[in-house]
Amino acid sequence: MILNDATIKEITTRMERYPSRKSAILPALTYAYRQVGHLDAPVYKELSKIIDIPYVEIAEAASFYTMFPKKEVGRYLIQVCHNISCSLRGADNMLIYMQEKLGIKMGETTPDNLFTLISVECLGGCSAAPMMQVNQTFYEDLTREKIDKILADLSAEAEKDGK
Repeated sequence: MILNDATIKEITTRMERYPSRKSAILPALTYAYRQVGHLDAPVYKELSKIIDIPYVEIAEAASFYTMFPKKEVGRYLIQVCHNISCSLRGADNMLIYMQEKLGIKMGETTPDNLFTLISVECLGGCSAAPMMQVNQTFYEDLTREKIDKILADLSAEAEKDGK
């Protein structure tokens, strides 16, 4: 078993709220992601058994959402929007800067397993472009200085936690 008892309980409790088991797919994916840190075939198989929904339906739902990484990522998953609004306001330069600053390419994780950098289609903050999401926190109106502070703060947080 990949999922622990607490996660399974959350999923089964949530399932009871819905008239259709299919409605529980997204919450189940969310609980599994929170525990495991990514979603992949073994997780889909386990969720399929818990929810009693075909594996393919679980996998299809998970593949649609960029908020669920499909492989292991660093402690901080940095998702940079590259949609038109962000691109017009400098997202491409921010991506290049972060790759240089972190010493990794897009889709890679730093050697200390702290940061994973990816580009996503849209984060829904067009009026505050360019923007990025780090785990569940949004950062808007990015500049090099803001990026430096965000990365320094996250590194300090990880060091404080001993990770």
